[in-house]
Amino acid sequence: MDAKTNTKTAQLTIGDKNWSLPVYPGTIGPDVIDIGKLYSQTGMFTYDPGFTSTGSCESKITFIDGDEGVLLYRGYPIEQLAEHGDFLETCYLLLYGELPTAAQKADFDYRVTRHTMVHEQMMRFFQGFRRDAHPMAVMVASVGALSAFYHDSTDISDPHQRMVASMRMIAKLPTISAMAFKYSIGQPFVYPKNDLDYASNFLRMCFAVPCEEYKVNPVLSTAMDRIFILHADHEQNASTSTVRLAGSSGANPFACIAAGIACLWGPAHGGANEAALKMLTEIGKPERIPEFVARAKDPNDSFRLMGFGHRVYKHYDPRAKIMQRTCHEVLKEMNIKDDLLDVAVELERIALHDEYFIEKKLYPNVDYYSGITLRAMGFPTTMFTVLFALARTVGWIAQWKEMIEDPHQKIGRPRQLYTGATRRDYMPITRRK
Repeated sequence: MDAKTNTKTAQLTIGDKNWSLPVYPGTIGPDVIDIGKLYSQTGMFTYDPGFTSTGSCESKITFIDGDEGVLLYRGYPIEQLAEHGDFLETCYLLLYGELPTAAQKADFDYRVTRHTMVHEQMMRFFQGFRRDAHPMAVMVASVGALSAFYHDSTDISDPHQRMVASMRMIAKLPTISAMAFKYSIGQPFVYPKNDLDYASNFLRMCFAVPCEEYKVNPVLSTAMDRIFILHADHEQNASTSTVRLAGSSGANPFACIAAGIACLWGPAHGGANEAALKMLTEIGKPERIPEFVARAKDPNDSFRLMGFGHRVYKHYDPRAKIMQRTCHEVLKEMNIKDDLLDVAVELERIALHDEYFIEKKLYPNVDYYSGITLRAMGFPTTMFTVLFALARTVGWIAQWKEMIEDPHQKIGRPRQLYTGATRRDYMPITRRK
């Protein structure tokens, strides 16, 4: 179905004047009222801080039903993709719209695997950062700098160059992410290996050292791949909207993805799992959980339990169910004795049975479980958002590519409700009081 098929209208009445606005249906989800000509017809704008009731584009990539706890990539439930597929298959689906055949999958995997190395001059680029630079600061700069190394894939009007740039970023982001990690801990960079799968290759680049052989734990590799799938795309969130907005100006794809990474760095977005882990650190011991739960219930206390509830999901986040199982698999495999993990498991148990949490629909979300899992795997909190950015890159690219190919797309230009001073005349400084 074409979302632009107008089947009904909405009536807008202001005073004694009336206007008809087109209403378009999606294939699933709520209808939308087209206000594209509202200003030209009425001389007014809409006011929607945060764009919570505004559709900024038409998309065929990802669908979310927050009330029912549904997340679909190209129509496929996230649960099925995480259970039966792998991350590169999900990448193919997001980019091309269909699951690959065996031959298409083999070809796609081959192309990604053989693009994983980065230009050797980037090694010197990394050396320009302070040794204690935050890995996300390194990521923003490094991904933006790719446009300085790969001039042959920045022409957005060329479909071939767009796809080359897309493949390069999907392939090179694990390498750059691992380099950011290694740089932050003072260890030498580890080059990718073509005989490893995507997740295993990434783990090896993060945790191997030149002085000994590194064998990838299959449980951790599976967990990492699943984390990538769960974070691959999430509709028109802040960072995705940033990528689309940057792309609408005609900026090159590397710059657009760098803009998305910068937006993701915010604690209200990609930093949520880090915030959840900091909260667990503040609690410290399982015995202190009742005290903090009581504070969370107290309307006069500003304390909030991080990692519970979600801006979109008013039901159990479907990603959280998968992440919960993955988390427990990793904890069992690693057999780690960690007070923080004990706190996390006990707080999870309480939240799933306490009437207050159930009534308020404050279920543990994907950020809660992913932070615990990544800590158990050996990643510091500074790397959590880096891993999120790595996983989300394919979603950003798919959304950027869809936006570029949309014949209706225009440069983004939100409006405002101006409440500043009205017109006034300049006064010479000698006459000002």
